[in-house]
Amino acid sequence: MIRLLAALSLALFAAAAGAQDVAPDALVKRISDEVIEIIQGDKDIKDGNQAKINALVEAKVLPHFNFKRMTALAVGRGWPKANPEQKTMLVDEFRTLLVHTYSGALSTYKNEVIEFKPLRMAAGDTDVTVRTQVKRSGNQPVSIDYSMEKTPGGWKVYDVAVAGVSLVTNYRDTFNAEIRDGGVDGLIKALASKNRSLDPQAGAKSK
Repeated sequence: MIRLLAALSLALFAAAAGAQDVAPDALVKRISDEVIEIIQGDKDIKDGNQAKINALVEAKVLPHFNFKRMTALAVGRGWPKANPEQKTMLVDEFRTLLVHTYSGALSTYKNEVIEFKPLRMAAGDTDVTVRTQVKRSGNQPVSIDYSMEKTPGGWKVYDVAVAGVSLVTNYRDTFNAEIRDGGVDGLIKALASKNRSLDPQAGAKSK
């Protein structure tokens, strides 16, 4: 459930002209509204059209994440053990894993409401936390905090904490266990296998 809520919230980001000059909380709110409108107005997405959902994720979500930093945080102490080629493969596989997660979350969107908390940010800050609450009918609100950093390409997300649980550290124990048992290549293999199992097209081809 934690990964699903994180994915749903992360999937509410999108590209915008001049985004580099927009405050991180304003960017999140503006783009959240835009993407929610897309979801609500697209019958195919509501019906679970995977191609459209994946296209939305690729176009609106992925440009706003620092996947290299996210992967390094998720892999943790195993990251320095990887050579440059292995690091590239880890980033690619982790990115693909998150795409599957986000796509699944988009297909389950049920009119959740996002409330934004005041941003605590001093002049010149380049690393901030955007705090929100997701309100769902009949359920307690869930806090979701976005760790964001300012880059030459604008503000980018490098972690999300759902109800106080970090998305990237949520993967860390599993990733470290894979590295302990099979080395960095073992983790890459495990991620690739997981991604194949989540890919409906791969499943169709294997039949």
